[in-house]
Amino acid sequence: MLLIKNGKIITEDLMLVDHDLLIKNDEIYRIAPAGEIEMSAEMEVLDASGGYVSPGFIDLHSDYIEHMTAPRPTSLMNFPMSLRETEKELVTHGITTMFHSLSLYKSTEYSYKPIREPENVRKLIDLIDQTHTMKHLVRHRFHARYEIDNLDDIDCLKEYVSEKKVHLVSFMDHTPGQGQYRHLEIYRNTLRGYKDYSDEAIDGMILTHQRKEKLTIERMKEIALLARENNIAVASHDDDSIEKLELVQSFGTNISEFPITLEIARKAHESGMHTIAGAPNVLLGGSHSGNLSASEAIQDGSIDILCSDYYPAALLHAVFELVNNYGMDLVDMFKLVTINPAKAVKLDHELGSIREGKKADLLIIEKISDDFPVITSVIVDGKLIQRTNYRL
Repeated sequence: MLLIKNGKIITEDLMLVDHDLLIKNDEIYRIAPAGEIEMSAEMEVLDASGGYVSPGFIDLHSDYIEHMTAPRPTSLMNFPMSLRETEKELVTHGITTMFHSLSLYKSTEYSYKPIREPENVRKLIDLIDQTHTMKHLVRHRFHARYEIDNLDDIDCLKEYVSEKKVHLVSFMDHTPGQGQYRHLEIYRNTLRGYKDYSDEAIDGMILTHQRKEKLTIERMKEIALLARENNIAVASHDDDSIEKLELVQSFGTNISEFPITLEIARKAHESGMHTIAGAPNVLLGGSHSGNLSASEAIQDGSIDILCSDYYPAALLHAVFELVNNYGMDLVDMFKLVTINPAKAVKLDHELGSIREGKKADLLIIEKISDDFPVITSVIVDGKLIQRTNYRL
């Protein structure tokens, strides 16, 4: 048993001070006023030193595993090593449940990445699946990001679902002129960031993308139905109109990832969808592609989940940025990275909040200066897996 003392416990509703938390086996066994839990010989004591005791973070969207496996576009590292090194980094950032966002693309003319070749995606999917029956640090899950012009891999996606290897499905459309790239000039600048293309070459690429054949609504409904039958949440991506929201909701989508404008985020939220923005957006003061401001939407109440997207450190710092610079409530901001994502993917019965009987995935967060939070202890399944001691 592990007893956590001297911490400020972040629950779903409030922050408890002068309370102790007892872990037994892999669960939160008891929360009680300080001193009420009787000490026993088999108890270990973990001093939170006045820090916050938070649920472990649940990250629904991050392609960081791709960077760790391919730190340069053509440099593929050993895959098992990359997964192991990735989870070591995730722990330091408080991410105890990671939905690795692996892309099922057909092709991209301007940013070829071998890591996104089907055989390499399959390797990573299989590795993620294997973590469930081998030693691991965090809870690994697979978020299947399906580009809707990829007609070749429909059967592969359905196979992954039937094999119980998929835990979240999202439909993506990166066609220029809509969604993330509705402003063609931003798309043009993105292309120029990869290579010194001529205007004529860029015009040709745009036209090629816009003419691609895409999944029919019927096929999308078929995939979404299969996901729902397997208790898998379904997300849409880069929603840019009310019409698109209504369409994706018609086949059971319950998550809107990265809605493009505040109006769309509001509509998605009002209609009962979970809404996701990137934590890096908060730290950068806005979207890198000129779209929704996450901090504005969170203040508005229309974004209820933050993901790390491509920068795992962003989750922790975005929570405190929103509190310190925007005056938001600390308990509410922790919900963006804990219970809200758990609810979106139907894990809230055992993860995402500090409550007796739930899994003991916990963090201790301290500040090493007035404005810099750090994670000093990480507990997963009731086991202390990391302790960091800062020194003067």
